[in-house]
Amino acid sequence: MVTVTTAEAEQILADNFAPWMRDLTLTVTETGERHAVLRLPWSGRLAREGGAMSGQGLMAAADTATVIAVSAVRGGYGPMTTVHQSTTFQRAVQEADVLLTARVTKLGRRLAFVDITMTAEGGGEVVAQATPVCAFPG
Repeated sequence: MVTVTTAEAEQILADNFAPWMRDLTLTVTETGERHAVLRLPWSGRLAREGGAMSGQGLMAAADTATVIAVSAVRGGYGPMTTVHQSTTFQRAVQEADVLLTARVTKLGRRLAFVDITMTAEGGGEVVAQATPVCAFPG
């Protein structure tokens, strides 16, 4: 089993993401052989008109969760680029943290495929799903 610890994953966040991305205050709550779970805390700064969390915030968090999950599978961080991400939004999130469960479904030499389920904390309802693909240089 190849993985990184939650502390190592937190360090990946600190060392490899732009300041505006770190401003989302994502935390890594779990890492495993083929997955990672991140928490996106509720913030009024992420709310759009009407008080729901913005899709842009959810999509950025999903992209970040991809990096952490793939790093867990590979045993550490390495350069990667998102080449595709499809996101579906199923219900609004208001005043609740979002848990992102990212599962690596296929890891190849050049590409990784990930499924992400986003749920509102406390209710367990799926609020969005994403299917990112990332590429490795070389």
